[in-house]
Amino acid sequence: MKFSVGYQLTGDNRFLEAILRHKEQIGEVYFSWGSMPNGRHAATLHQTLSPWEAKARMEEELSILRDAGISFNLLLNGSCYGDRALSKAFFREVCETVEEIGAKFGLSSVTTTAPPLAHLVKVNFPEVATRASVNMGVATPQAAEYLAEDFDGFYLPRELNRELAKLEDFSDALEKMGKTRHILANSGCLSHCPARSFHDNLVAHEAGVAGMDNAIPFRGLCAEWLGNPEHRRMILSRLNLIRPEDLVHYEELCDSVKLATRVSPDPVFILESYANRVCHENLLDLTEPNHAGHFYPMVLENDKIPPEYGLYAASCAKKCDICGYCGRVCDMAARSLEDLYVASADCQ
Repeated sequence: MKFSVGYQLTGDNRFLEAILRHKEQIGEVYFSWGSMPNGRHAATLHQTLSPWEAKARMEEELSILRDAGISFNLLLNGSCYGDRALSKAFFREVCETVEEIGAKFGLSSVTTTAPPLAHLVKVNFPEVATRASVNMGVATPQAAEYLAEDFDGFYLPRELNRELAKLEDFSDALEKMGKTRHILANSGCLSHCPARSFHDNLVAHEAGVAGMDNAIPFRGLCAEWLGNPEHRRMILSRLNLIRPEDLVHYEELCDSVKLATRVSPDPVFILESYANRVCHENLLDLTEPNHAGHFYPMVLENDKIPPEYGLYAASCAKKCDICGYCGRVCDMAARSLEDLYVASADCQ
């Protein structure tokens, strides 16, 4: 099992150095290119660098990773491409992008939400593997069969992280079909979020949306839901996060584990935690989107979570209304930053 790590242009070299430090465990680095819509903002959007400076810095870092023997995955995973979605101009742009990246850095795979783009890549670049994005929501062998001609691999739905028996069945079916299997470990999305499609579409059109005189901001349903203090105790039962310590239960079920690090405030913490298979700090800092701010000044100390929790949560009957185990685990792990500071001072 290898990790797939999301590229992020940071203010220093710490993330690049962390990727190189753990390169034996990293199968690929994934990234978006240019202004083409993807599941997040443009990779070259940076607070202190101009667009051309950011592009030059990104290309320099990708060249370093290439020389270190790391493979690359291009994201063509925008949820919407507007009226260009089937245009010749857009298809030409996609082909030129794949060709450019392949020539500069080498390209092993493409992840997309659009079946026509998978077909386009398959026909014109047969050496590049095509992969169905987690945002497609391919959740059954039948759905995968419909796409089998144009997709070489599939990201399994986030929600199956907490349905281990179903995940195993689907994983086995994909393996029999000759498809690669991929899991997203640290999504901060709420399970079965009903606003996910709407939010993904907003992200795909974020440049245009930002230029509008908008009536309200939209931070995501997860942010709104966690804004209610009564909901925070339920967070563990509503996430599909796989803790680093629990990866052992998934090793035989996937070919790679994707780490969402493209917009995290601390991608090094995420990578180090999963590479070392242990997290000693705030569990919420592993999630993307990062939910730590919703709980401030409280943190969830991962060390306080029972070792058996991960397997239990991935195998339980999901009768949360009568169980309450996840809430009790949350209570055990919750700590005030003020209390932690006092305890640390006492130890000195």
